[in-house]
Amino acid sequence: MKPPRRLAALFLLAPALLLASAPPVVTTERGLVVAAEGLAAEAGAAVLRRGGNAVDAAVTTALALAVTYPRAGNIGGGGFMIVRLADGTATAFDFRETAPAAATRDMFLGPDGKVVKGRSTAGHLAAGVPGTVAGLALALERMGSGKLTWAELVEPARALAEQGFRVSDAMAEDLRASAGLMGANAAACRIFLNDGKFFADGDTLRQPELAATLARLQAEGPREFYLGRTAELIAEDMAAHGGLITREDLAAYRPVERAVLRGAYRGHEILTMPPPSSGGIALLQMLAMLEPRDVSALAPAGAEKIHLFAEVMRRAYADRAAYLGDPDFTRIPVAELLAPAYLARRAAEIDPARATPSRTLAGGLAAAKPEPMETTHFSVMDAAGNVVSCTYTVNGIYGSGVVAGATGILLNNEMDDFTARPGTPNAFGLVQGEANAIQPRKRPLSSMTPTIVLRDGRVYLVTGSPGGSTIINTVLQVITNLVDHRMSPQEAVLAKRFNQQWLPDQISHEPGFASDEVVAELRAKGHDLRVRRLYSNEAPRWAGTQGSAETIVVDPATGLRVGVPDNRRPGCAAAAE
Repeated sequence: MKPPRRLAALFLLAPALLLASAPPVVTTERGLVVAAEGLAAEAGAAVLRRGGNAVDAAVTTALALAVTYPRAGNIGGGGFMIVRLADGTATAFDFRETAPAAATRDMFLGPDGKVVKGRSTAGHLAAGVPGTVAGLALALERMGSGKLTWAELVEPARALAEQGFRVSDAMAEDLRASAGLMGANAAACRIFLNDGKFFADGDTLRQPELAATLARLQAEGPREFYLGRTAELIAEDMAAHGGLITREDLAAYRPVERAVLRGAYRGHEILTMPPPSSGGIALLQMLAMLEPRDVSALAPAGAEKIHLFAEVMRRAYADRAAYLGDPDFTRIPVAELLAPAYLARRAAEIDPARATPSRTLAGGLAAAKPEPMETTHFSVMDAAGNVVSCTYTVNGIYGSGVVAGATGILLNNEMDDFTARPGTPNAFGLVQGEANAIQPRKRPLSSMTPTIVLRDGRVYLVTGSPGGSTIINTVLQVITNLVDHRMSPQEAVLAKRFNQQWLPDQISHEPGFASDEVVAELRAKGHDLRVRRLYSNEAPRWAGTQGSAETIVVDPATGLRVGVPDNRRPGCAAAAE
């Protein structure tokens, strides 16, 4: 194994754009993994060294993150994965959670017909049927190398759970901030809050129940989660605490392989996630509306560029609220939403001098609560050129705050991503429509946007992000920073970000995203600007940040792979083969 090279001169970064204490960028001629936590990234890279391919490494990385990054890494949640093999074959794996069979449209409403605060975000009722284990298994079956067994790929996560790992200062702060959520659940309190004594920097976090669950998955295969003792334990805990997930729900769960959504931008091919992700369609809509404009001529943090992007974002998110949901339950007008004539008309509505009030802008073919912010993304590329872009989630930070009995599994609160009541904002302020109403076995709409960008038929960019409703706009800005503004990979990832999501009608932004003069000019155009704030149980160190785009960029001239961890999340890392 060659040691990773330092960043080539081509990619040297302007110091003014660097965020403090940025983790090291890694360049290599071989494979690499970029993830939100270093032990998980290294576990994935070790799989590449043993001859596994990008999908094998992605399985190990995802399972390891369930141990070392419990705020979002999971086997009790779900997500999306885009895989492109070196031969050009590409597919999308949808392992989004599903609503239990007993779920009802109005389950989160009180007698007055209003949403009951907290019912969809905390406790057993908030959990959807987990899909992560089934989704990873399907991806491995379809596109794994066949050189390593499922049991071998599970082992790093099992060992980390059994032996434990060092708690960082950031993780200790994070867990303490979530005491209100997890303190209500005895198992979560015991495991993650150290029985109320809290963890400190340097302590060891061991998860023996989770290790036992992973050992069962090793011995009996991934279906054990849905048919075996693990399923039995989850269902028993649900029945004892008023949850809805049953053994029948778990046995009935199936991931779905879907056709990749494809688009183009300035000669690049975009491979992204189809519904029930709203991210892919919205991303392609925004890129199409930007394509006729000379974005490269605009100052990256200038008022003209920010105004244009905010107006494009506003229109895509209006369509998101109006038309998008689970394609297995609702007809999604994908072709119509991506039609060039439609998008040209939408773009022509943009007034360069004035912001469009969102309440006057309905879905353009004929109306979101905020989504929880905690998700995680990782990117993998192997030596042969196979790539994985995976975003998965428990929805809110530490999900529902519930550990399912003796399994050690932290469960999602993904039911909050359904439309509890059309027109009422969710935890992320997103307003959503009838297409995303709760139905049994239905998948909730998501903003997760794992994306692969090709240049001249070769992989150029692998990216994605957490961040709830901001995910799509984070991915948009990483792409346009590279393509339009010719930033280096690290500049593109670390540049300040902003978000406009139709409702609430405002531009939320990271501190210092633009000069005082630019902010004043944007306000004169009618924009309401707000510095990003903390959501729910976020620790203060996350204040003001938008997303965490763990990214791989391939230098078109040299073929070097550049792994860029996004230091908005402490502990993120790139690990080379």
